[in-house]
Amino acid sequence: MCSICGCSEGAPSTEPTHAQGAHANGHRHAHDHGHHLDHVHTGQDVHHSHRRQHHRHRDHGRQQAHGGPGLVDCAADPAGLKVAGMSSERVIRVGRDILGKNVRIAADNRAKFLADDMLVFNLVSSPGAGKTSLLVRAVCELKRSWPLGVIEGDQQTSNDAERIRATGVPAIQINTGKGCHLDAAMVSEAYRRLPPFKRGILFIENVGNLVCPAAFDLGEACKIVVLSTTEGEDKPLKYPEMFAASSLMLINKIDLARLVDFDLGRTVEYARRVNPGIEVLTVSARTGEGLAALYAWIGKQAADQTHPVAGTTP
Repeated sequence: MCSICGCSEGAPSTEPTHAQGAHANGHRHAHDHGHHLDHVHTGQDVHHSHRRQHHRHRDHGRQQAHGGPGLVDCAADPAGLKVAGMSSERVIRVGRDILGKNVRIAADNRAKFLADDMLVFNLVSSPGAGKTSLLVRAVCELKRSWPLGVIEGDQQTSNDAERIRATGVPAIQINTGKGCHLDAAMVSEAYRRLPPFKRGILFIENVGNLVCPAAFDLGEACKIVVLSTTEGEDKPLKYPEMFAASSLMLINKIDLARLVDFDLGRTVEYARRVNPGIEVLTVSARTGEGLAALYAWIGKQAADQTHPVAGTTP
């Protein structure tokens, strides 16, 4: 169970792809016991999209699952566990332990990203805000100026990663099962599976949820929250932790604002009520409105980073 929102969280998994160098049988690395399997041990059963070649064994008292190509476990200790029957004091302590471990892994991620001269953004939103459509259009244009990679987070399917790959940009899909957010361990494993590249930009598209992702640092440079005009003006007040944790608010579907009587000024006022320093840009993934300003903002973040990222703004 997620200690932040109480959701029941299954074992997260990542999807190996031929384009990312996985062998045809989905196996990639060696183990001390002499066979080659593309997986990470977690002590939990792993969900596979392909059931063939599935077998289980016990190693040092921990149950492990192996499989052929498909979805494989990506986090050593996912940030979710059942707390039924625990006292409230125990639940609070477990929650603190989970977040404490995540903070340590996020710090390792951040150090790795900086060593690779990577600028990393964590995109967050409600489901349906349009962040995947926005990201697809952005990577199509930004790939001319920067090496790019994308980590996609969803409970199920690899639909979003496939949309990114269709642009020619490498992407790794993380399926969280019943989990409602990505954590730093999942991102660490997904980053390892991306083709190696440096001095570029990594976009992490989080699970559609304005609650739990606010609490989980992934090692990113900053969070970018996407709010669509069709969601109404009061989301920053309803979900203040997410807007407080974000550096930039992208108001997407601005081309629909007049059709839905969206009040832009009120939305910005609400966002700055919970985060006075948040920057705001209006964009449309459909028409391209505002994307030049977004790319300029990204270029400024690259220039401001301690280890500047190579590239020029489109």
